[in-house]
Amino acid sequence: MRRLLGVELTRLRWRRAVQLLVVISIAVPIVVFAITAWNTRPVTAADLAEVQAQIDRDTASSKDDLRACLEHPEEQGIPAGEDPETVCKEWYTPRPEWYGLRQPLDLANERDSGSGPVVIALLTVLLVLAGTTFAGHDWGTGSMSNQLLFEPRRGRVWWVKGLAVALVAGVLAAAVLAAYWTGLWVLASARDLDPSGHVLWQGYLQGIRGTVLAALCAVAAYALTMLFRSTVATLGVLFGLSILAPILMALIAFPNNERWMPQTNIMAVILDGTTYYGEMVCTSDANGNQECGGGEHELSLEGGSAYLLGLLALAAVPSVVTFRRRDVP
Repeated sequence: MRRLLGVELTRLRWRRAVQLLVVISIAVPIVVFAITAWNTRPVTAADLAEVQAQIDRDTASSKDDLRACLEHPEEQGIPAGEDPETVCKEWYTPRPEWYGLRQPLDLANERDSGSGPVVIALLTVLLVLAGTTFAGHDWGTGSMSNQLLFEPRRGRVWWVKGLAVALVAGVLAAAVLAAYWTGLWVLASARDLDPSGHVLWQGYLQGIRGTVLAALCAVAAYALTMLFRSTVATLGVLFGLSILAPILMALIAFPNNERWMPQTNIMAVILDGTTYYGEMVCTSDANGNQECGGGEHELSLEGGSAYLLGLLALAAVPSVVTFRRRDVP
């Protein structure tokens, strides 16, 4: 089995489409890192001077609006109990935060809603393409039958190919995500932002979850391609699962349908739990008074992982069974 795994790793490594996808998987995070670094660069004195000049111009031009608000507060919709002078100045006095000054680099923000999830999502898509391309080429060229002449045990062939995909995807994703978070830490330190070690560790943990997610998604794509024996068919199914299925589920609008959408469960894995909106939860007190909540529900890492592992099983089990029983052209 070790020799067979070495053969599959060699075949995967020398596949030109896979090589291109590997290069893109390394280049895309570099581009995302460069964009993040540029968008969070420190605010310079020239930037502050430009904003102040804009504030002076807007203050001068809003004097008439401020005067009208102070003279007729009721026409502005200011409640009777509010102080018109305070409200009008708040509304019509320009402030620096109105002008979109760049926010400094924040590793916690990058982890929760910034570039961290974006890099994981892009890596996962590229590795899914690598997984389906690896299997699709064998079926498209007819080389699968030749491979089975050397190793007739089909179950072993299926599992070794899947293991090769998982290893390559996992190693690549782990290396890229570790390098990305190390780069963010170095960038924050160079800007004297003193990033917290806890936040950095949470970023690495997100990278570990993203690595497992990317590797298993690549294996799922490989399994579907072994089932359908076509890269195009696999990409069509994945498109339907990621785009059309959520639209259909939203149209059906059954209770808590967002819980069962793929992207919700993926975010639960990436973010170590997430919040989704579903059916309102109502409770009654001892007097029979009913109180309903806002419909926010928590989805844990375990819940999202179980959902995604279920999808992987739905792809892998039929794939293994049909590969062992169907004729190979």
